[in-house]
Amino acid sequence: MKQNIRKLLLLVLLSIPLTNCHSQNKIRNLKGFDVSKDSIHIFLESRMDSLNIPGLSIAIINDSKVVYHQTFGYANLEEKFPVTERTIFEGASLSKSVFATFVMKFVEDGKLDLDKPLFEYLSYPDIEYDDRYKKITARMVLSHRTGFPNWRENEEDKKLKIKFEPGTAYEYSGEAYQYLALVLKHLEGTDWNGLETAFQNKIAKPLGMKNTRFIPTLQLKEKKAEPYNNEKQWIDWKNNYWYKKDKGKFVSASSIHTEPIDFSKWMIGVMNGEILSEASYKEMFKHHSTVSTLSSGIKIYYTLGFVTADKPYETSYFHGGSNDGFTCWYLMDTAKKWGYVLFTNSENGEKLGNEVWDYFEKEYKQKKED
Repeated sequence: MKQNIRKLLLLVLLSIPLTNCHSQNKIRNLKGFDVSKDSIHIFLESRMDSLNIPGLSIAIINDSKVVYHQTFGYANLEEKFPVTERTIFEGASLSKSVFATFVMKFVEDGKLDLDKPLFEYLSYPDIEYDDRYKKITARMVLSHRTGFPNWRENEEDKKLKIKFEPGTAYEYSGEAYQYLALVLKHLEGTDWNGLETAFQNKIAKPLGMKNTRFIPTLQLKEKKAEPYNNEKQWIDWKNNYWYKKDKGKFVSASSIHTEPIDFSKWMIGVMNGEILSEASYKEMFKHHSTVSTLSSGIKIYYTLGFVTADKPYETSYFHGGSNDGFTCWYLMDTAKKWGYVLFTNSENGEKLGNEVWDYFEKEYKQKKED
């Protein structure tokens, strides 16, 4: 998995378009101009070719409804199997936002306190040698303030460590999210499959998400796209893949499997306030960590599971995701009830996500000049 904050920062520099389901063939952007769906289609096909993206599935939401859903290219290049509405992708770090809503259900149920040290629920032998870990809370985990590295295998000694005093700084960490997943599993008194069942019961089933799981079933795997690198070379996921060692594990930071229509149901649920209480959303969307400050003075923040920014983007929440051979992106504006998500079986889905926004911005400027 790879985190690219630079790509996240680029997003807030662009004017965010909003769709309006006023026309069957057009989408209206934030500035009130129509954008042809045919034009979007041509743009996406062109950029997929330039970016060596084998397959793409994308959905755009307006007024809490999907107004554009399109698939492109191949799920399997070798066999020429096309991407379809049934094709499943890895959501990579988009997992974090969904997991955060799952965690907040435990908070609402009184099973988890965001500010109670996690070791009081469950000790963690992997880091017990450093007593500072006893300060780590769920709030620190979800806002990336634990001091843990992203993944221990990326460290020179391959060991889990604490890089700074917990709660004092920001560092993106999948390891921290996985510790919290262990705590939830313990609170449920179950195994990883049992935690998946809890996720299904608390989040997926109420929203009608039939094709979204952190531990994919055999049926989902059969519909899954094949992963490819930048040269469109197949990545051997059976023998040489990032989560081979985590087979059958609920990897809270990165293992969600889904597709745009299903993922849109979660986005719409968040935008409409259907999953959590108003108080929980307020807590989840607080600015907990400052990620960066742009030259314009706009600050980028990490909330509990989401990335956001200062005005005029304060109601926009987004996240990118990157696993080997799968990259993706979503953004939603909770005030405008608008959102967008795309999944690819390539290394350039996040880049395409930024270019989509650039495309809408150019369309706005051109129409304004006309």
